[in-house]
Amino acid sequence: MVKISDVSARAGVSPGAVSRVLSGDPTLRVSEETRERVLSAARDLSYVPNHAARALRTSRSSNLALIVPDVTSAVFAELARGAEEQAGMRDLTIVLARAEQLDTDSSWLRRVVGEGRIDGVILQVPDSAPESSIEALVDRDVPVVLINSMSGGPVSSLVLDDAAGIRVAVDHLHSLGHHSIGFVGGSSRSATGRRRLRGFIDAIDALGMETRDEWMTDVGYSGAEGRQAVTELLSRSTLPTGLVVANLNAALGVLAEIHARDLRVPGDISIVALHDVWYADATWPPMTTVKMPLRELGSEAVSLLLDQKADSPPEHRVIRAPAPELVVRSSTSVPTKRVTG
Repeated sequence: MVKISDVSARAGVSPGAVSRVLSGDPTLRVSEETRERVLSAARDLSYVPNHAARALRTSRSSNLALIVPDVTSAVFAELARGAEEQAGMRDLTIVLARAEQLDTDSSWLRRVVGEGRIDGVILQVPDSAPESSIEALVDRDVPVVLINSMSGGPVSSLVLDDAAGIRVAVDHLHSLGHHSIGFVGGSSRSATGRRRLRGFIDAIDALGMETRDEWMTDVGYSGAEGRQAVTELLSRSTLPTGLVVANLNAALGVLAEIHARDLRVPGDISIVALHDVWYADATWPPMTTVKMPLRELGSEAVSLLLDQKADSPPEHRVIRAPAPELVVRSSTSVPTKRVTG
């Protein structure tokens, strides 16, 4: 990648002067000969301006990319709302994009930034993308913040307090009298899946209950994967009386498959899901959920992206406020009986 320093060396002027010439700074006082020398050097070297770095330095950025696994999900809509509100306060625009391209084209992220003049990227890595590929995906000249993904790596990150959210769900079922509680989790390949599973196991242990492998699945977060999880659970000897589902989208599939098997919610099994969006109240029965601070996650991601300095080490934060909030609806009740598979 051609840098300003390369253009500077070829034109025989300082990097600062090159930057100001190429940005069209009206306050710069240089001769036309010098200006033309800089422009000629940039053309000869096929220099492409780093719009992101320049915009962030001058606080004149225009577009930030929010890249998530599923742009149609209402869970991500709440996240996008927080990002848009914070971006709007800074006269920025959020561009929403799907992360599917990362699975097949590791150069896609750089092209999005270079060709679309995106000034920075807020990225949730798909479950299918290996964490080892993160460093290869990120051009360090492009400001990037990871959300709901890995934490502690070479890129600044923000995550939810997944364990706290799962603990609220477990405690709710336990308070109703459930002592056999299962878990429908995300993929073990995903960082969120592992954090939520760890949170579930710790919450069960803290209450002195038994964690049974036959009551846990790690299929994924989609509705179809929720259905598959129930199929797997019903193939085993017994079902727990309560289920914690690690994502509301998966919970819709769980609920649908339980209905298809002529079981009753909450009569045969109670369900509580992580995340709360509008359709949680539109299911039958309405879904008990744990509301997570998705809006605050989006807002904080924009702030971290814009406020981080180019040469500073990555920051890793957990969004703990507001705390996970239990929203009780009709999908949970006191246990009545244990269901055999």
